[in-house]
Amino acid sequence: MTNKKKKNGFVAVLDSGVGGLSVLPGLTAELPGEDFVYFGDAANAPYGERTADEVREIVSKSVGRMIDEGAKAVVLACNTATSAAAAYLREKYRDVPIIGMEPALKPAAEAKEHPRVLVMATPLTIREDKLRELTERLRDEAEFDLIPCHGLVELVEAGTVEGNEVRELIERILAPHLPGADSIVLGCTHYAHVRETIRSVAGEDVAIFDGAAGTARETKRRLGAAGLLKRGGNGSVTLTDSSGDPGYKEICEFLLSRLK
Repeated sequence: MTNKKKKNGFVAVLDSGVGGLSVLPGLTAELPGEDFVYFGDAANAPYGERTADEVREIVSKSVGRMIDEGAKAVVLACNTATSAAAAYLREKYRDVPIIGMEPALKPAAEAKEHPRVLVMATPLTIREDKLRELTERLRDEAEFDLIPCHGLVELVEAGTVEGNEVRELIERILAPHLPGADSIVLGCTHYAHVRETIRSVAGEDVAIFDGAAGTARETKRRLGAAGLLKRGGNGSVTLTDSSGDPGYKEICEFLLSRLK
């Protein structure tokens, strides 16, 4: 494939469902001329309750298909998929930029002197080495409390992102950990959809961080380094999913509209 043809390819954005939609606004802002194809793998959600091997196999099939369809780069807009599959995919597809989610631990650690940081994540993300290695690397700068958030992804997948059910679940998850907390890191892209409820439960004095902006900047950097950036023009966003449910696209469009 010629470099010109590759440059005209699309950027694939993958998540286990609707979570990665929270990354799209940053990507389109950084790369307004690029075409994005979003794939929400709702049929296999939630990834965070699966084993790492299962997630790696599922994600590898989806990535391979999208590369075959013309993807010039792949954004894993999912912390769990990044933890389980990014290293494997980079080895398998060495000529395709594979960009993952990086939990915003360092910005949270640097926000004040030795803060106490709550990290909200899926059970699989917490079990994997990536997150624990990051916290170990920063242990002299901050205290980290890793919190598995069972059930939260499922609510967001159903389009339930506000109201009593969401608030009650977030209160149950966070309440035991909040005393003395300085900040919260959203270690799953789904959680950005309920950011305002998390803020309400945690209080205004607790800062909230996520990795979406960093992922967008890294995507632009990687495309530029590979000579794949489009110059000028207006890009597009195409939403696709594996749900088989015609109403799922409506949920995606609703959640995306809340982010603008």
